[in-house]
Amino acid sequence: MVNSFPETADTLLVDTRLTDEDEASARVFRVYKPTPAHYHATCDEYLIILSGRGRFFMGNREPFEVGPGEMLFFKKGTVHGMPEILEHPLFMFSVDTPRRDPGDIIFIDPAQGTPASFVKAKS
Repeated sequence: MVNSFPETADTLLVDTRLTDEDEASARVFRVYKPTPAHYHATCDEYLIILSGRGRFFMGNREPFEVGPGEMLFFKKGTVHGMPEILEHPLFMFSVDTPRRDPGDIIFIDPAQGTPASFVKAKS
């Protein structure tokens, strides 16, 4: 599946949904560019890093490095982001509970993006 993602993208992420139920949604996504501080208002999120490495932050924690096999969990409303990609390609598996609407991306600084500039679905 990861081999079917494009090498470059105009958005920060490209994703593909694996499930899209009311109770939870799951997707695989590739991170192409650093992601600014943002949060999700409607769901908790579980992330598992499949490949690549990055520097991640969430809540009040200092930025920390994440890599393959590591899992991150944060509750809705938790500010998070990835200011630095250390190794490409960076792929993640995500589960959002309950389902996250693709538009539920709230940037701390609205000038840094919109849901449309953040992620697009893999065609």
